[in-house]
Order: sequence, then structure tokens, then C-alpha cells
Amino acid sequence: MNLDGQTCVVTGSSRGIGRGIAKDLAAHGGDVVVNYRSSEDEARAVVEEIEDDGGTAMAAQADISEQDDVESMVAAVHDTFGSVDVLVNNAGVTIDKKFENMTRDDWETVIDVNLGGVFNCTNAFYEDIEQSETGRLINISSVVGQQGNYGQANYATTKSGLFGFTRTLALELADTGSTANCIAPGFVATDMLEEVPERVQEKILREIPLNRFATVEDISGIVRFVASEESSYMTGQVLGVNGGMEW
Repeated sequence: MNLDGQTCVVTGSSRGIGRGIAKDLAAHGGDVVVNYRSSEDEARAVVEEIEDDGGTAMAAQADISEQDDVESMVAAVHDTFGSVDVLVNNAGVTIDKKFENMTRDDWETVIDVNLGGVFNCTNAFYEDIEQSETGRLINISSVVGQQGNYGQANYATTKSGLFGFTRTLALELADTGSTANCIAPGFVATDMLEEVPERVQEKILREIPLNRFATVEDISGIVRFVASEESSYMTGQVLGVNGGMEW
């Protein structure tokens, strides 16, 4: 699964799953764009780690919910690496509350990033992906988009919305040979999960047949496969990487 010569943009990749994806793609030859909104130090640390391992990367600031920011990022990426082959829409936010306590601002903030940001980035890099011989659009969803989750009506809505978006883009890109696929991770052992109370973690584990949380590497390896030539005949799919959870 060699990615030599491919430019890969990973949104929200200064930490967590995005960081792991960026490092994995770079380790297999990709020129990687580490996008961040406000975590500049963390993003530059990821770039340094990639370069220390012999890879190539750049940090690119953009609040993906802001179209002007995204357009500035595109210009910087094109100046440094040229056109983009792989876009991984990973960035997302949560504002968790029971629906009866959720405000319109809570709803719109999550929608603006998790769906609006996907639109902005995909729209900005669409022509690159369409024209690339190895064009790949990869949307990171969640098992929450498949199952729903208590207190996450806004988040679950955005993550299930990516399924229809991915399928539609797969159909529209098909005659170019470029693909669009969606990865729906289960619960991943990141700092975000560490903030979940232990009793809740134990409850989640009881619902996972493999009886463990995913590692970041479990997810990044699947992303690498989808980004590679080996996945060229797969498009419009939702890949559940969730340890066997039902949905």
C-alpha cells in the first residue's frame, strides 16, 4: 500500500485519530497536510515527527467551517505540494446534551463543522480529486451515526449524514475513476475517551464483541488501505471498524 507521490490532506490532524492517520499516510510515502484550527504547536509537532521519520509534511491552519479559511489552506497546499490526491475529512466537534436541553447554537455549531466543514473542504479540493489518477475522498464518520447515542442528537445527525454524502459523491466521481468511501470507527482509545467516566466505559465495552476499544492504528490502517491503489474497485461504501458492534 505505497502512497509515493500522493498528496494527502487530513483535516483535524493535530491530535487523536487524525494525528494517527497523518503519520500513517506519511510513513507509507504520502506528502501529508496536517490541518488544524487552533492547535498550532500540536500540529507542528506532528509535522516534526513525520519529518524525523523521513516523511514529508506541512501544517496548514484553517477553521474548516469558514470557507475563506479553507480557500487560504488550498492555496498554501497547492503552493507547497501541488494538487491533492487524497482528502480525509476527519475534523469534528461535539457538544453533548440531551435534546431537550440542546440549544439552536449547540445544534448549528456541530452541523457547521461536521457537515459544513466537509462540504467546504470537499468543494475546495473536488477538482483535484476528480482529475487525480488515484483520487480518494475518505470521510470519517462514527458508529454513533449508525446507532445513535444518548445526548448526541447533533453529532449523530452529522455522522449519519456523511453516509448519504459519500454515496452520492461516489456516484458522481465514478466516471473519473476516483472513489469516495466512509469509515465509521467505533470507540477509540484517545484522550477524548479518557474523559468518559469509567462506569460508562465499562458499559460500552460490554457492547463490543472483541472486548476492547480500538487503537488509533486500527483506524489509520483502514484509512491507508482506502487511500491506496488496492482499494480502487471499492467506492460508495461505509466501513464499520467497531469491534463487531451491531448497527
